[in-house]
Amino acid sequence: MPDNSYKIEHLKKSFQSSKNGQMQIFEDLNMEIEKGKITAVLGPSGCGKSTLLAILAGFEGYESGNVPENKNMGVVFQTPALFPWLTVEENIAYGLKRHGIKKTERRKQIEKYLKLVQLNEYAGLYPRELSGGMQQRAALARTLVLHPEVLLMDEPFSALDPKLKSQMQKLTLQLWKELEQTIFLVTHDVEEALILADTIYVMQECPAGVHKKIQVPWKEKNDEIRTTKEFFDLKNSLLNN
Repeated sequence: MPDNSYKIEHLKKSFQSSKNGQMQIFEDLNMEIEKGKITAVLGPSGCGKSTLLAILAGFEGYESGNVPENKNMGVVFQTPALFPWLTVEENIAYGLKRHGIKKTERRKQIEKYLKLVQLNEYAGLYPRELSGGMQQRAALARTLVLHPEVLLMDEPFSALDPKLKSQMQKLTLQLWKELEQTIFLVTHDVEEALILADTIYVMQECPAGVHKKIQVPWKEKNDEIRTTKEFFDLKNSLLNN
C-alpha cells in the first residue's frame, strides 16, 4: 500500500549558543506532510519553524530522528534570492541547465512556468526591474520548473503589502491545483495558514514540539471563507492559544 505522506518522526535538534550554551530546538518533533496537500506550520518567533524547513531541505543537520531523505525538495525563501545579473527567463533556466536539460525542452518548460506565474510578458526583465510580488513569482517559477516532490515555503510573502500578499496566496492555490503540488508552508500569519492549508501544525516555544494539529474544515479555498463565522472562530482560537 503506497505511503501517502512524508513523515517527520522523533526529531531532535540543538544549537550551541555562546550566550546560553546548549539550546534544545526540537526534543521529540513529529509531523506528517500529506502528499498533494498543503501543510502549514504556525508558531512564535524562535520556535524553530525555519530550522525545521532547513532540515527538510538538507541545509541543516539534526541529532536523531527521521525526516524524508533523498527527496527532491524545492525551496522558496522569504526573499526571492534571484540572480540579479540574469533575466527572469535566465533565472528560471538556471536549474534546468545544471540538470542537463536540452535546449528544446528547456524552452518548453520555461514558457510553461512563465505562463503559470503570469510573467510571460516580463521574461526579458532583470530582478531590479520587477516589483516584490513579481520577483517572488519568478522565484516560484524557478523552483517549480524542477518538479520538486515537496515545495518548501519559508514565509515567502511576509515582506509584501496586504494586496500583493493576497494575490500571491491566490496564485499559490492556483499552482497547487494545477500541478497537484505538495506544499510545506512556514508562516506566522494565521489567516494565511487558514486560507492555504489543509492541515495546520501549531508549534510551542523551544524545545519545540507540536502544541496542536488542526484539520482545516472547509474544502473550497477562496477569499469568501474569510467572512464566515467558522473562519472567524478558528482564527480567534489560534490567536488566543
